[in-house]
Amino acid sequence: MSDSDSDRTDRLNGNGRFPPWIRKRLPSAELMEPVRLTLKELKLATVCQSAQCPNIGECFCRGTATFMILGDVCTRSCRFCAVKKGAPAALQEDEPFRVAEAVRRMGLKHVVVTSVTRDDLPDGGAGQFRRTIEALRKVGGVIVEVLTPDFGGNRANILTVALAKPDVFNHNIETVRRLYGQVRPEADYERSLGVIALVKREVPDVKTKSGLMLGLGETREETISALEDLRRAGCDIVTLGQYLRPSAAHAPIARFLLPEEFDELGAEARRLGFSAAASGPFVRSSYHAEHVFQEAGS
Repeated sequence: MSDSDSDRTDRLNGNGRFPPWIRKRLPSAELMEPVRLTLKELKLATVCQSAQCPNIGECFCRGTATFMILGDVCTRSCRFCAVKKGAPAALQEDEPFRVAEAVRRMGLKHVVVTSVTRDDLPDGGAGQFRRTIEALRKVGGVIVEVLTPDFGGNRANILTVALAKPDVFNHNIETVRRLYGQVRPEADYERSLGVIALVKREVPDVKTKSGLMLGLGETREETISALEDLRRAGCDIVTLGQYLRPSAAHAPIARFLLPEEFDELGAEARRLGFSAAASGPFVRSSYHAEHVFQEAGS
């Protein structure tokens, strides 16, 4: 085995060294500044910053961001996520209007709104999602996509958001069934599938979306099985991306998938009947969300 082959094997085995396709050149800080200033002035959080997204520079330079409502502290401790954990602050009543103002200033035509999980709230934050969707509708001409927690599987809370009619309702299953206990110990695989199924059944004209992080130790067969489960649940759009470990305290990377593996999985997702599939090392739920929505059609 050559030196380069050895390096490649080490990287794919997840020993901490990143392969060449998991590298991005950081853009100029000056190009990112307009978005940073808008967020700072309006006191808004983004998942781009809180979750240490590798695409933050690219997206900020494109003048877009994924807004994170309900504060920036999560009540759950998923082993893949960099968002702060602990006791969240009280809800900010004007937060939906500040999100809408940011969208106006940034001239966005497709906006993604996500949140931390708020198990401490009676409605899990569903009302704040609904109010944010309503505020964004008043901006006009904006495609609204939400990426929600599971709301503990509470039917009324899930439908509070879905019946506000976002254009896309996204809830990520994140990983395959077998790994839930390791990666999402406070979540439940069937419950997450149930969120998608409920939305598609009760509000069929809303596009449903979900995603998985790969490289946590799942097999290809398990990934295909998860995709099949999502299709049976009525999921329209799927995203597949490489898991990147935020810190040594988080779940380790089992391996880095090759770019061609992502291509094959994206093709398999389309064969299974998804109307749109984004699959690649840097793909995240909201990465180029507008293009994925366009692929899915009306």
